[in-house]
Amino acid sequence: MSGIADDWRPGASPERLRQRAKKLAQVRAFFAARDVLEVDTPQLVNRAVTDANIHSAEVRWPRDDERPRYLHTSPEYAMKRLLAAGCGDIYQMCHVFRGEEQGPLHNSEFMIVEWYRRGWALAALMDEVDSLVRALMEPASLAPARHLSYEQAFIDALGCNPLSDDDASLLARARRAGFDDALLLRCDRNELLDLLMGACVGPQLGKDGPVFIHRYPASQAALARLDPDDARVALRFELYLRGVELANGFEELGDAAEQRARFAADQRTRAARNLPVPEMDQLLLAALNAGLPSCSGVALGLDRLLMLALGAQRIGEVMAFTSERA
Repeated sequence: MSGIADDWRPGASPERLRQRAKKLAQVRAFFAARDVLEVDTPQLVNRAVTDANIHSAEVRWPRDDERPRYLHTSPEYAMKRLLAAGCGDIYQMCHVFRGEEQGPLHNSEFMIVEWYRRGWALAALMDEVDSLVRALMEPASLAPARHLSYEQAFIDALGCNPLSDDDASLLARARRAGFDDALLLRCDRNELLDLLMGACVGPQLGKDGPVFIHRYPASQAALARLDPDDARVALRFELYLRGVELANGFEELGDAAEQRARFAADQRTRAARNLPVPEMDQLLLAALNAGLPSCSGVALGLDRLLMLALGAQRIGEVMAFTSERA
């Protein structure tokens, strides 16, 4: 009973919750000043994502014959449908759900702000992300933002090239980093790169100020366009601050046929890993076919950013209740 007696309490203090509310109001003011429309899309959706590294939580109603629905992992698909329908520059603050392990930086339910800018290239969006981060942090405490290619980040941190080194070289580098061999032998190339980025490269980034890692390998393009000048890389970035990954942005892919092919590749990867294989989201593909305006978009983890802005050590310190206490 002693655990229950303590666990009813929120993880964040009343003062932290007041600070959180002020910061969220600042986010809304930031976008209102830039004439970006706030939108609100469903958190319960009809299709799981196909991405092999993201797992959608299934929801079933009491009747057994009901089709399962899913808690969204991102509002991206719905927001792109709004963009295709002519809504213009839009943003959304919402809770999303990811089946990741609990920890200082992880909670299975967390809050993001996601936004899209028509006609913007990646550089302009990175500048706006930097402006928002500085609006929520103590700007004097942050050095100017740095921009570093994914390739150069690996070369600097590990002495290996993620674009040109073969799989055996990456495997050897991961072994030297101390990863369990049984785990490594189950990994494909992208999984090896993710392990090295998450454990060896990312934690060293952004000690003094924001660092934008851009031009990810084409195999990790997700929903981003490939660079027309270098098909090895995608027009994608991630933001790191004090070793914490905060944001993921794309110059958005508007080609429905290419997106369909990527969804099919995701399905094949899932099948090879013995994971559930969701159907493609045909509504997103129809929206892309109707015409997505040229745009860039980004999702930024608000709980992580608030943790850094308020000097907390764990995201649970800036949330009312973590999933364990929900």
